[in-house]
Amino acid sequence: MTFEKFIFGLIIAGIGYLVVWKSEWLFVNFGAIGFAEKHLQTSGGSRLFYKIIGFLLIIVGLLIATDLISAFFEATLGNMFGPRQMK
Repeated sequence: MTFEKFIFGLIIAGIGYLVVWKSEWLFVNFGAIGFAEKHLQTSGGSRLFYKIIGFLLIIVGLLIATDLISAFFEATLGNMFGPRQMK
């Protein structure tokens, strides 16, 4: 793990936090997300979608900061693309 990866991950997590915290501001300034309103079937579908995106950014940012992103993708999606070739 490098210091740059750690800082980059914290920046991504911070952006995700801001998206969750300011979801109402994002909704007012950027408007509704059409498919979110249609598929989430709630009155605040776009706000909820902004919060989901922010939460995912926080998770990905923390995975990058702790250098666990490759292990996470290998554990979750590793078998989807076939076994890894041994060198």
